[in-house]
Amino acid sequence: MKNRILLAALDLDGTLFNSKSLISDKNKQAIKAASNAGTTFVIATGRPYSGLPLEDMKELGIQYAITTNGAAVYKVPEKECLLENCMPWKETADLVDELLTLPIHMDLFLHGSAYTPEVCKKVIETATHLPKELKEYILSTRTLIPNITELLRNEKQDVQKVTMNFPVTEDSTILYRDKAMKILDRYPDVCYLSGGFGNLEFTRKDISKAKGLAFLCDYLNIPIEQTLACGDSENDLDIIKAAGLGIAMANAPEHVKAEADEIAPSNDEDGVASIIEKRISSMILAKKTL
Repeated sequence: MKNRILLAALDLDGTLFNSKSLISDKNKQAIKAASNAGTTFVIATGRPYSGLPLEDMKELGIQYAITTNGAAVYKVPEKECLLENCMPWKETADLVDELLTLPIHMDLFLHGSAYTPEVCKKVIETATHLPKELKEYILSTRTLIPNITELLRNEKQDVQKVTMNFPVTEDSTILYRDKAMKILDRYPDVCYLSGGFGNLEFTRKDISKAKGLAFLCDYLNIPIEQTLACGDSENDLDIIKAAGLGIAMANAPEHVKAEADEIAPSNDEDGVASIIEKRISSMILAKKTL
């Protein structure tokens, strides 16, 4: 049965995680069953390595992660970096200096770790539009740095990804986002998109989760036609379109769902388990009964 899914790439926030940033028991059971039957599961996230749910991945036998929107691919739990494509430190420092003239929150991801300029901390602490669990994740996994661009220049640190979150008014107006986009538009060697909640994320211009998937398919000798990718936001668009079967969650924006082959139930309705049972486990069962 050549159409059987051999590799499934799963986004975390809004996809494998429910709104409490947890992996449900039903999702875990479905992954374990399909994994035991021979399907390789991969995390495909905008998070850095330090933001991966390593204990859950160990429990589920997940050994690979596409991180920072595809800028780095790791083997877990060794933290073996199989692929890394960073933005050069000099140009990134110049860009970050410009962006930090705006009163926004910013995270920089360097070699699997996450750093936040100290001046940005208050913005995320007072953000009212982000779920409590997401705010707690951000605040608990970042190292605060007094002068982040000084660190980049002094240590010549290249950057995997930068994420920005913006203040939001009571009527849901996102402040300073348009100004940030105008600054980003002056830097043609980066690409930016939204990972959810009105944020902006930028990487080197040729980076995407789809390229991370293509790399892992080659590394694991798996045809990309026999892959499934499941996600919920703009940073999942490329991988949804590149995979053999592209799945959008019901909680995804309409323009993301429009590009998918199929829509799964939401992340609070065990959508990952539903699609595994429908598109992976059912095919494995069919093969066994031939």
